[in-house]
Amino acid sequence: MITAGSCYVVAEIGINHNGDLGKALTMIRAAAAAGCDAVKFQKRTLDVVYSAEEMARPRENVFGPTNGDLKRGLEFGAEAYDEIDALCRELEVEWFASPWDEASVDFLMGYDTPYLKVASAMLTDRDFLAHCAATGRPLLVSTGMADMPLIEKAVAALEGAGATIACLYHCTSTYPCRDEDLNLLGITTLKARFPHLPIGYSGHETDYLPSLAAVALGALSVERHVTLSRADWGSDQKASLEMAEVAEMVDGIRRLQTCLGDGVIRFLDEEKPIAEKLRRKVTL
Repeated sequence: MITAGSCYVVAEIGINHNGDLGKALTMIRAAAAAGCDAVKFQKRTLDVVYSAEEMARPRENVFGPTNGDLKRGLEFGAEAYDEIDALCRELEVEWFASPWDEASVDFLMGYDTPYLKVASAMLTDRDFLAHCAATGRPLLVSTGMADMPLIEKAVAALEGAGATIACLYHCTSTYPCRDEDLNLLGITTLKARFPHLPIGYSGHETDYLPSLAAVALGALSVERHVTLSRADWGSDQKASLEMAEVAEMVDGIRRLQTCLGDGVIRFLDEEKPIAEKLRRKVTL
Protein backbone atom coordinates (compact mmCIF):
# COMPACT_ATOMS: atom_id res chain seq x y z
CA MET A 1 0.00 0.00 0.00
CA ILE A 2 1.08 3.60 -0.53
CA THR A 3 2.55 5.14 2.61
CA ALA A 4 5.18 7.73 3.46
CA GLY A 5 7.62 5.02 4.56
CA SER A 6 8.53 3.39 1.25
CA CYS A 7 8.02 4.22 -2.42
CA TYR A 8 5.32 2.00 -3.94
CA VAL A 9 6.69 0.80 -7.29
CA VAL A 10 4.19 -0.24 -9.97
CA ALA A 11 5.24 -2.19 -13.05
CA GLU A 12 2.76 -1.16 -15.76
CA ILE A 13 2.46 -4.24 -17.95
CA GLY A 14 -0.53 -2.64 -19.66
CA ILE A 15 -0.88 -4.25 -23.09
CA ASN A 16 2.83 -5.04 -23.49
CA HIS A 17 1.96 -8.73 -23.08
CA ASN A 18 0.69 -8.50 -26.69
CA GLY A 19 -2.30 -10.70 -25.90
CA ASP A 20 -0.11 -13.60 -24.72
CA LEU A 21 -1.10 -14.75 -21.24
CA GLY A 22 2.12 -16.75 -20.86
CA LYS A 23 4.11 -13.59 -21.56
CA ALA A 24 2.00 -11.66 -19.04
CA LEU A 25 2.70 -14.25 -16.35
CA THR A 26 6.42 -14.16 -17.17
CA MET A 27 6.34 -10.37 -16.80
CA ILE A 28 4.61 -10.65 -13.42
CA ARG A 29 7.31 -13.04 -12.19
CA ALA A 30 10.06 -10.73 -13.47
CA ALA A 31 8.47 -7.67 -11.87
CA ALA A 32 8.16 -9.48 -8.55
CA ALA A 33 11.78 -10.64 -8.75
CA ALA A 34 12.83 -7.04 -9.47
CA GLY A 35 11.23 -5.92 -6.21
CA CYS A 36 8.14 -4.16 -7.58
CA ASP A 37 5.22 -3.81 -5.21
CA ALA A 38 2.52 -4.19 -7.85
CA VAL A 39 1.79 -4.88 -11.50
CA LYS A 40 -0.87 -3.12 -13.53
CA PHE A 41 -2.93 -4.00 -16.60
CA GLN A 42 -5.53 -2.23 -18.77
CA LYS A 43 -9.15 -3.34 -19.23
CA ARG A 44 -11.56 -2.29 -21.97
CA THR A 45 -15.03 -3.21 -23.14
CA LEU A 46 -14.18 -2.95 -26.80
CA ASP A 47 -17.56 -2.12 -28.30
CA VAL A 48 -17.93 0.69 -25.73
CA VAL A 49 -14.45 2.19 -25.98
CA TYR A 50 -14.20 1.97 -29.80
CA SER A 51 -16.77 2.74 -32.48
CA ALA A 52 -17.71 0.18 -35.11
CA GLU A 53 -15.93 2.33 -37.69
CA GLU A 54 -12.73 2.37 -35.63
CA MET A 55 -12.83 -1.39 -35.12
CA ALA A 56 -13.31 -1.93 -38.87
CA ARG A 57 -10.44 0.38 -39.84
CA PRO A 58 -7.74 -1.45 -41.87
CA ARG A 59 -4.66 -2.12 -39.74
CA GLU A 60 -2.45 -5.07 -40.56
CA ASN A 61 -1.35 -6.83 -37.40
CA VAL A 62 -0.51 -10.28 -36.06
CA PHE A 63 -4.17 -11.00 -35.31
CA GLY A 64 -5.69 -9.93 -38.64
CA PRO A 65 -6.23 -7.08 -41.09
CA THR A 66 -8.29 -4.65 -38.97
CA ASN A 67 -7.90 -2.53 -35.86
CA GLY A 68 -10.65 -4.61 -34.26
CA ASP A 69 -8.60 -7.77 -34.76
CA LEU A 70 -5.74 -6.11 -32.89
CA LYS A 71 -7.89 -4.82 -30.04
CA ARG A 72 -9.63 -8.18 -29.58
CA GLY A 73 -6.29 -9.98 -29.65
CA LEU A 74 -4.84 -7.75 -26.92
CA GLU A 75 -7.79 -7.96 -24.53
CA PHE A 76 -7.80 -10.41 -21.62
CA GLY A 77 -11.04 -11.86 -20.24
CA ALA A 78 -12.03 -13.47 -16.95
CA GLU A 79 -10.09 -16.69 -17.46
CA ALA A 80 -6.82 -14.81 -18.00
CA TYR A 81 -7.42 -12.46 -15.08
CA ASP A 82 -8.17 -15.43 -12.84
CA GLU A 83 -4.68 -16.75 -13.63
CA ILE A 84 -3.15 -13.31 -13.13
CA ASP A 85 -4.88 -13.00 -9.78
CA ALA A 86 -3.75 -16.45 -8.65
CA LEU A 87 -0.11 -15.87 -9.61
CA CYS A 88 0.03 -12.47 -7.92
CA ARG A 89 -1.34 -13.97 -4.73
CA GLU A 90 1.25 -16.75 -4.90
CA LEU A 91 4.08 -14.25 -5.41
CA GLU A 92 2.64 -11.78 -2.88
CA VAL A 93 2.70 -8.95 -5.39
CA GLU A 94 -0.36 -6.72 -5.74
CA TRP A 95 -2.16 -6.17 -9.03
CA PHE A 96 -4.81 -3.87 -10.40
CA ALA A 97 -5.81 -2.34 -13.72
CA SER A 98 -6.89 0.82 -15.52
CA PRO A 99 -10.51 0.44 -16.64
CA TRP A 100 -11.49 2.47 -19.72
CA ASP A 101 -15.26 2.24 -19.29
CA GLU A 102 -17.86 1.58 -16.62
CA ALA A 103 -18.36 -2.09 -17.52
CA SER A 104 -14.64 -2.66 -17.09
CA VAL A 105 -14.83 -1.03 -13.65
CA ASP A 106 -17.57 -3.50 -12.73
CA PHE A 107 -15.52 -6.40 -14.12
CA LEU A 108 -12.48 -5.44 -12.02
CA MET A 109 -14.58 -5.17 -8.89
CA GLY A 110 -14.91 -8.94 -9.08
CA TYR A 111 -11.32 -9.15 -7.84
CA ASP A 112 -9.97 -8.15 -4.43
CA THR A 113 -7.44 -5.63 -5.72
CA PRO A 114 -6.12 -2.74 -3.60
CA TYR A 115 -6.82 0.00 -6.16
CA LEU A 116 -8.50 1.08 -9.36
CA LYS A 117 -6.31 3.18 -11.64
CA VAL A 118 -7.83 6.20 -13.39
CA ALA A 119 -5.79 6.63 -16.57
CA SER A 120 -4.98 10.11 -17.86
CA ALA A 121 -7.30 9.51 -20.81
CA MET A 122 -10.28 9.13 -18.47
CA LEU A 123 -9.65 12.30 -16.45
CA THR A 124 -12.30 14.37 -18.28
CA ASP A 125 -15.20 11.88 -18.04
CA ARG A 126 -17.32 12.97 -15.07
CA ASP A 127 -19.71 10.01 -15.24
CA PHE A 128 -16.80 7.57 -15.37
CA LEU A 129 -15.11 9.27 -12.41
CA ALA A 130 -18.34 9.08 -10.42
CA HIS A 131 -18.69 5.38 -11.28
CA CYS A 132 -15.16 4.71 -10.03
CA ALA A 133 -15.84 6.68 -6.85
CA ALA A 134 -19.05 4.73 -6.20
CA THR A 135 -17.11 1.46 -5.95
CA GLY A 136 -15.45 2.57 -2.70
CA ARG A 137 -12.15 1.19 -4.02
CA PRO A 138 -9.20 3.58 -3.43
CA LEU A 139 -8.18 5.30 -6.66
CA LEU A 140 -4.81 6.03 -8.25
CA VAL A 141 -5.15 8.98 -10.64
CA SER A 142 -2.79 10.01 -13.44
CA THR A 143 -2.69 13.60 -14.69
CA GLY A 144 -1.24 13.41 -18.21
CA MET A 145 -2.75 15.62 -20.93
CA ALA A 146 -3.99 18.06 -18.26
CA ASP A 147 -3.18 21.49 -16.85
CA MET A 148 -3.75 22.50 -13.23
CA PRO A 149 -7.34 23.80 -13.71
CA LEU A 150 -8.35 20.46 -15.25
CA ILE A 151 -6.59 18.49 -12.49
CA GLU A 152 -8.39 20.60 -9.89
CA LYS A 153 -11.75 19.88 -11.57
CA ALA A 154 -11.04 16.13 -11.69
CA VAL A 155 -9.94 15.96 -8.05
CA ALA A 156 -13.01 17.96 -7.02
CA ALA A 157 -15.30 15.69 -9.04
CA LEU A 158 -13.80 12.56 -7.52
CA GLU A 159 -13.76 13.82 -3.95
CA GLY A 160 -17.23 15.32 -4.39
CA ALA A 161 -18.43 11.84 -5.37
CA GLY A 162 -16.88 10.37 -2.23
CA ALA A 163 -13.72 8.89 -3.74
CA THR A 164 -10.56 8.16 -1.80
CA ILE A 165 -7.62 9.26 -3.94
CA ALA A 166 -4.78 7.07 -2.73
CA CYS A 167 -2.24 8.73 -5.04
CA LEU A 168 -2.22 11.53 -7.61
CA TYR A 169 0.47 10.96 -10.25
CA HIS A 170 2.36 13.65 -12.11
CA CYS A 171 2.50 12.45 -15.71
CA THR A 172 3.35 13.54 -19.26
CA SER A 173 1.52 11.46 -21.87
CA THR A 174 4.04 11.27 -24.69
CA TYR A 175 5.58 7.94 -25.72
CA PRO A 176 8.49 7.97 -25.19
CA CYS A 177 8.73 11.25 -23.28
CA ARG A 178 11.59 13.70 -23.91
CA ASP A 179 13.57 15.05 -20.95
CA GLU A 180 12.43 18.60 -21.67
CA ASP A 181 8.79 17.54 -21.38
CA LEU A 182 9.02 15.66 -18.06
CA ASN A 183 8.64 18.77 -15.86
CA LEU A 184 9.41 16.82 -12.69
CA LEU A 185 8.98 19.94 -10.57
CA GLY A 186 5.29 19.40 -11.25
CA ILE A 187 5.56 16.92 -8.37
CA THR A 188 6.31 19.74 -5.95
CA THR A 189 3.53 21.82 -7.53
CA LEU A 190 1.01 19.03 -6.92
CA LYS A 191 2.28 18.52 -3.36
CA ALA A 192 1.72 22.21 -2.62
CA ARG A 193 -1.71 22.33 -4.27
CA PHE A 194 -3.02 19.08 -2.78
CA PRO A 195 -1.24 18.73 0.58
CA HIS A 196 -3.80 16.14 1.73
CA LEU A 197 -3.00 13.75 -1.14
CA PRO A 198 -0.04 11.40 -1.69
CA ILE A 199 1.73 12.44 -4.90
CA GLY A 200 3.43 10.02 -7.26
CA TYR A 201 5.06 9.86 -10.67
CA SER A 202 4.00 7.96 -13.79
CA GLY A 203 6.71 8.07 -16.45
CA HIS A 204 7.06 7.12 -20.11
CA GLU A 205 10.73 7.87 -20.74
CA THR A 206 13.30 5.32 -21.88
CA ASP A 207 15.50 5.22 -18.76
CA TYR A 208 14.98 5.36 -15.00
CA LEU A 209 16.97 8.44 -13.91
CA PRO A 210 13.83 10.64 -13.89
CA SER A 211 12.10 8.09 -11.65
CA LEU A 212 14.90 8.41 -9.09
CA ALA A 213 14.67 12.20 -9.31
CA ALA A 214 10.90 11.94 -8.78
CA VAL A 215 11.44 10.04 -5.54
CA ALA A 216 14.01 12.63 -4.42
CA LEU A 217 11.32 15.28 -5.03
CA GLY A 218 8.90 13.41 -2.79
CA ALA A 219 7.00 11.00 -5.04
CA LEU A 220 5.53 8.26 -2.84
CA SER A 221 4.82 5.97 -5.80
CA VAL A 222 6.47 5.41 -9.17
CA GLU A 223 4.66 3.73 -12.06
CA ARG A 224 6.65 2.70 -15.12
CA HIS A 225 5.73 0.76 -18.26
CA VAL A 226 7.72 -2.48 -18.43
CA THR A 227 8.55 -4.90 -21.23
CA LEU A 228 10.51 -8.06 -21.85
CA SER A 229 12.07 -6.33 -24.87
CA ARG A 230 11.77 -2.82 -26.28
CA ALA A 231 12.27 -4.42 -29.70
CA ASP A 232 8.94 -6.25 -29.37
CA TRP A 233 5.97 -5.00 -31.40
CA GLY A 234 3.37 -2.76 -29.79
CA SER A 235 2.64 0.92 -29.22
CA ASP A 236 4.01 1.14 -25.66
CA GLN A 237 7.16 -0.99 -25.92
CA LYS A 238 9.57 1.83 -26.75
CA ALA A 239 8.40 3.88 -23.75
CA SER A 240 9.04 0.99 -21.37
CA LEU A 241 11.86 -0.31 -19.19
CA GLU A 242 13.23 -3.78 -19.75
CA MET A 243 13.22 -6.02 -16.69
CA ALA A 244 16.93 -5.66 -15.84
CA GLU A 245 16.41 -1.89 -15.84
CA VAL A 246 13.36 -2.28 -13.61
CA ALA A 247 15.48 -4.16 -11.06
CA GLU A 248 18.15 -1.46 -11.20
CA MET A 249 15.50 1.23 -10.76
CA VAL A 250 13.96 -0.46 -7.73
CA ASP A 251 17.40 -0.92 -6.13
CA GLY A 252 18.15 2.74 -6.83
CA ILE A 253 14.86 3.88 -5.32
CA ARG A 254 15.39 1.83 -2.16
CA ARG A 255 18.94 3.13 -1.74
CA LEU A 256 17.83 6.70 -2.44
CA GLN A 257 15.15 6.51 0.22
CA THR A 258 17.74 5.28 2.72
CA CYS A 259 20.01 8.18 1.76
CA LEU A 260 17.18 10.71 2.11
CA GLY A 261 16.56 9.71 5.75
CA ASP A 262 13.99 11.57 7.83
CA GLY A 263 15.44 15.09 7.71
CA VAL A 264 16.17 15.29 11.46
CA ILE A 265 19.73 16.60 11.99
CA ARG A 266 21.58 14.50 14.57
CA PHE A 267 25.05 14.16 16.04
CA LEU A 268 25.58 10.46 15.36
CA ASP A 269 27.35 8.24 17.87
CA GLU A 270 29.57 7.13 15.00
CA GLU A 271 30.67 10.76 14.52
CA LYS A 272 31.78 11.29 18.12
CA PRO A 273 35.24 9.69 17.93
CA ILE A 274 35.83 11.62 14.70
CA ALA A 275 34.85 14.84 16.46
CA GLU A 276 37.24 14.12 19.33
CA LYS A 277 40.02 13.69 16.78
CA LEU A 278 39.31 16.63 14.52
CA ARG A 279 37.87 19.39 16.71
CA ARG A 280 40.58 21.58 18.29
CA LYS A 281 38.22 23.36 20.72
CA VAL A 282 34.71 22.93 22.03
CA THR A 283 33.78 26.32 23.51
CA LEU A 284 30.10 26.52 22.49
